[in-house]
Amino acid sequence: MFRLSQKVLRITLYALVALLFAPQTLRAQTKVPRLDYKERVLSNGLRVLSAVDKSSPTVAIQVWYKVGSKDDPEGRSGFAHLFEHIMFKSTKNMKSEMMDRLTEDVGGMNNASTADDVTIYYEVVPSNYLETLLWAEADRLATLNVDEPNFKSERDVVKEEYRERVDANPFGKLFYILMQEKSFAKHPYRRPGIGSIADLDAAAIADVRAFHSTFYRPDNATLVVVGDFDQKQFDAWIDKYFAGIPKPNKPLPRVTVKEPERTGEQRIVEFAPNVPLPAVAFSFLAPPKASEDSDALRVAESILSSGESSRLYRALVYEQQVAAQVSAGTDLREDVSLFQFIAIVAGGKKPDDAERALLAEIKKMQDAPVSAAELEKAKNQIITGQLRERETNNGKALALGDAAVLLGDPNRANTDIERLSKVSAADVQRVMKKYLTDTNRLVIYYLPESLRPAKPAAEKTGQTSGQASGQASGQAKAREVGGGK
Repeated sequence: MFRLSQKVLRITLYALVALLFAPQTLRAQTKVPRLDYKERVLSNGLRVLSAVDKSSPTVAIQVWYKVGSKDDPEGRSGFAHLFEHIMFKSTKNMKSEMMDRLTEDVGGMNNASTADDVTIYYEVVPSNYLETLLWAEADRLATLNVDEPNFKSERDVVKEEYRERVDANPFGKLFYILMQEKSFAKHPYRRPGIGSIADLDAAAIADVRAFHSTFYRPDNATLVVVGDFDQKQFDAWIDKYFAGIPKPNKPLPRVTVKEPERTGEQRIVEFAPNVPLPAVAFSFLAPPKASEDSDALRVAESILSSGESSRLYRALVYEQQVAAQVSAGTDLREDVSLFQFIAIVAGGKKPDDAERALLAEIKKMQDAPVSAAELEKAKNQIITGQLRERETNNGKALALGDAAVLLGDPNRANTDIERLSKVSAADVQRVMKKYLTDTNRLVIYYLPESLRPAKPAAEKTGQTSGQASGQASGQAKAREVGGGK
């Protein structure tokens, strides 16, 4: 049998102890590698950010279009999401799905995502294919075929996504629809990004072309490239493929609607089929992503909800057993954000039980500072996640694009981890008290259809409860008048 010597055993034990306590000192020891980027803006308005990184023979290409679900036309929700799909169809020089062939067939990858404020397209390929992908991105920016076949085929795909995520998911309506629609009174964030089948069916090719010509243009795009390339050669390719794309004469529309502050708690009860357990959800309006308070809210989220040792899991799932699942999260956006809670109520418990437990945990963090250990753990979790993301060229490009497009300053990619590390227990307590107030709270009870109250007899015969009440009142008045005869 193989045995460790006493010396080796001691060294191993010391190493294990060091690993166990490493999270406590991560913040002090971590030095975030700086992203040395170059920025230029072409005459047509295209913004180009590039960072040379020779750590791997790959390159990440991203195009951030400043158009998201908040820019969907009224009555045409889902358009930004729809174009995330159409952009992979044919162009003047490429057949449908050719982006897949240009990336996957050389060992790379591509994808896209639609958010409330932006739509992002990205590829990662061996660095010797950079020129090919720059040509392809320029081609689909300038010559995308927005025609009836492409529109109809991708509309069907998006509708199927809706059926899968919303209709088939027991909590899909809550996650994708209600938390959006009910959380905002005026801001177009209220339109769910996934859209609606009715809005998609009502759309015509003219609507789609108008949306495309309005937002898919060089002065509404930021190109981010990180990886193994020669800067001088890269600049020449940018001039060759992108500089000649014309800038439209019409102005870019921007959302200027301001969401009003909430002045009192709002409560909503919704019923849905195939819901196995009730759910309780809270949403609180929160500051924009670029706000000084967003970091403290992210730390609060981690303390409340990150892992089985988090406050919400310990209290609601493990100790009180009022919830089968529970989470809290910051949904950071450019204009106004949300801080949300969702608890799936445990069998045999009531939604009221989960609501009281959630409110109690919020109050604990408002009444007393979090412990030093909780604070350090939360920051370590967030910072570690960001550092892991930045191990890849695509992760570095995402950090750079997010800073440039949504925070308004690409250098935030170099300063935000340090800003996050400075969040104090007092900061966490302050933002909890400032934003998670009674008057700023929306409460949603999401219940199985089986719990819906039975309709009054009058409604079953086709009358509304109001009509039935009105008729009853009228009959009573008639009897009173008749009684004086």
